[in-house]
Amino acid sequence: MKNGKFITLGIETSCDETAAAITADGRQLLSNAINSQIDIHTEFGGVVPEIASRKHLENINSTIDKALKDADVDIEDVDLIGVTYGPGLVGALIIGVAAAKSIAYACDIPLVGVNHMHGHIAAAYLEHPDLEPPFMALVVSGGHTNIVNVPAYNMCEKLGETRDDAAGEAFDKIARVIGLGYPGGPKIDRAAREGNKEAVAFKRVYLEPDSFDFSFSGLKTQALNYLNSERQSGRKINVSDIAASFQEAVVEVVADKAIAAAVKYNQNRLVMAGGVASNTRLRELIALKAAKHDIEVLKPSSILCTDNGAMIATAAYYAYMDGDRAGFDLEADPALQF
Repeated sequence: MKNGKFITLGIETSCDETAAAITADGRQLLSNAINSQIDIHTEFGGVVPEIASRKHLENINSTIDKALKDADVDIEDVDLIGVTYGPGLVGALIIGVAAAKSIAYACDIPLVGVNHMHGHIAAAYLEHPDLEPPFMALVVSGGHTNIVNVPAYNMCEKLGETRDDAAGEAFDKIARVIGLGYPGGPKIDRAAREGNKEAVAFKRVYLEPDSFDFSFSGLKTQALNYLNSERQSGRKINVSDIAASFQEAVVEVVADKAIAAAVKYNQNRLVMAGGVASNTRLRELIALKAAKHDIEVLKPSSILCTDNGAMIATAAYYAYMDGDRAGFDLEADPALQF
């Protein structure tokens, strides 16, 4: 405790960000330290798991120290440690879990393992102090595209998921092919602002009626075939138009399904979460569609959309208050489900 407030240290190492944060009483963000590896992995056109793990090992202690220092908190003040234990890259997860268990053991601090996807949803609590379940959540990232019903703080009912590529993964692949490079999501977003979203009639894939699942592999193939055809014909490719048209085909389906789920389950609030939730066109389109149904859309700032320790600390706090505890046998689970 510090100043009568419950202090949580959150640790996140599921992919290529080494992150740690301090929260007070679950909702007050005191610090949010993130050591990103984007510049390192850009050289390779994507995340290299072995390099990510090595960098986490190099940076984990200094990142935790920075989070404590920025929050003006000593380790003796920490009441709880929350750590991502899945899903993610196994080597990366192991570093975070090992660090969390070591500190918890050495300092006799309770430990909670957090599902990375639950953490993304919990990020909304930090910037929307009045938000409480129930609500609908849309989690869109490089590895996941999910629609989730959240009836209580520690309950997540997955209604839909991608059957192949996630939205962010599709953006990364097309960005690489049209020469924008990595990370593809933000670069597609920027390029699309200068393009015509109706330039290319890419298909919208909705799957079966009433399904909340997604599929982007066919759209990706259509885009690749279109680009190959244009190049073979000697026609110049307008990168901005391709980015805008492809982005629209992705976000239109995502927005439609998210709103449809909220309407079906009578939820008047929709929480956006995950890295792709910061996509400007997705935010704009969901806001427009939500307004027609009087649905409030809650969007964390971009720094809380990306992987961070703050969301893990908040998720851990509510899990702990509900009686959740992890033992020192906690292990990384790269294939952890909702």
